[in-house]
Amino acid sequence: MKTKKTDLFDSLHKEYATMVLHMCLGFMSGDREKANDLVQEVFIKIWTSLNSFKGLSSYKTWIYRITVNTCLQLIRKEKNLVTFPINEYSNPVAEDSLKDKEDDAAQLYHAIGQLKEADRLIIMMVLEGQSNEDIAEVLGIEHTTIRVKIHRIKKRLNKILSNE
Repeated sequence: MKTKKTDLFDSLHKEYATMVLHMCLGFMSGDREKANDLVQEVFIKIWTSLNSFKGLSSYKTWIYRITVNTCLQLIRKEKNLVTFPINEYSNPVAEDSLKDKEDDAAQLYHAIGQLKEADRLIIMMVLEGQSNEDIAEVLGIEHTTIRVKIHRIKKRLNKILSNE
């Protein structure tokens, strides 16, 4: 028998799983394996915190915050790890395959991964179709500031993508 918590969690997962995946992909520079792991971690945190949700914001804003904090925790953790590559190689990509949608998305996520953490969050929310007001609420800044930030982020992404 399902409980109210289980029903609510199922509903939140169904509604926000794609959004969370896209956010994680952006933070992980398109690394789908890491992003999928992060999505699971985010939803574990949502499950364990569901009873303590106070309703001071929407579920969507709350889930955004959990997602961002989870991604940032992993990024900070990875920065502290010292790794040595076993085998470095280059994998040239044929020009024909660049036109493929998956490759374009991978390039975009890679470019987004080169942005500052706050800029990554903003552009991922824009790509999700979030309003400037929603983005401002999540970040705790004025919604009028968001438009300028979005414009600058898009210019930076164009510069990154044109240099690759």
